[in-house]
Amino acid sequence: MIGMAIALVAALQANAARDIHAAPCVAGRSTDPAGWSTASPVAAAASDGAAPALPIGASRQASLLPAAQIAYRVAPAKRGSDDSRGGLFAFTVPAGGRYRVALGSGAWIDVVSDGKAVDSVAHGHGPACSGVRKMVDFDLRPGRYLLQIAGSDAASLRLMVSRLS
Repeated sequence: MIGMAIALVAALQANAARDIHAAPCVAGRSTDPAGWSTASPVAAAASDGAAPALPIGASRQASLLPAAQIAYRVAPAKRGSDDSRGGLFAFTVPAGGRYRVALGSGAWIDVVSDGKAVDSVAHGHGPACSGVRKMVDFDLRPGRYLLQIAGSDAASLRLMVSRLS
């Protein structure tokens, strides 16, 4: 009898935990990261020298270019299909720390410094019910960085660079 009670409690706890993660999105309740909800338009560049500057902590709706038009500074590890899209953007890190690149749809992310891709330290999906599909974190020093987007099936995507610590 005690064994059945323990099994029942364990099953109820497992169902409650699953229900928390599978809860439907509630209208009017945002789980978007700060700065994500409103996005100004920006056009991706085909070369490093023309890369538009992204402000830290503000999202942008980026129009992307056909992959064949882009002169990536570092070859993307996952370039995508011949008809995929991408682009180049720049951002400046004012103080060292951990920074996150968030995307609203699937694509490959590279952060480039001094002609080399910076190793990521974490990656994952955005919060449930947010518009964030992918997040990749990098430990960065002060300076200018190039953000390379590759392998997008979409003609545009939302993106944001934010400081975590």
